[in-house]
Amino acid sequence: MYLMLIRLFLVFVMLGSGQAFAESNLWRLLEKGGQVMVMRHTSTESGIGDPPGFRLGDCATQRNLSEAGRIEAREVGAAFARRGIILERVLSSEWCRCLETAELAFGKTQPWEPANSFFDNPSERLARTEAMRQRVADFRGPSNLMIVTHQVNIQALAGVNTAMSEIVVLTPDLNGGFKFAGKLRLN
Repeated sequence: MYLMLIRLFLVFVMLGSGQAFAESNLWRLLEKGGQVMVMRHTSTESGIGDPPGFRLGDCATQRNLSEAGRIEAREVGAAFARRGIILERVLSSEWCRCLETAELAFGKTQPWEPANSFFDNPSERLARTEAMRQRVADFRGPSNLMIVTHQVNIQALAGVNTAMSEIVVLTPDLNGGFKFAGKLRLN
């Protein structure tokens, strides 16, 4: 029994160090530049999606960042600043929670319609995903590109689920595509 507990402990230690190793490799990629990061907005008030009748230009009608989400966004920005990661541009969904995440984290953002959620309008999935895919595939450093968006967009683009504030790192290739490099979770 004692040996089994030691083995189990060692497995958890190895998994944790493996994740730390993977994250350190991602940070090295970002330091070199030429990467595209797709970030899910930070934590929001409770719920999924937006209230009925929400409007893009009116934050009072949307599900917005919680105070914890604002803190998370600042922590993400601080982590990038500590490591000297340079962002050529920060694009964001026009949803208030994404714009606020980008502003708090990186101090700048440019609204970009293809990053808008298609959660309530699945007919927009293909067009938005293709525009994002093209933008990622065409990116050529020397610094990095950040896109702040929604879980459904990231799932459609990269095929991975993300938690709030999680960042997917994508490496554009020379064949008009990209590779999934990994995920960063900073909070």
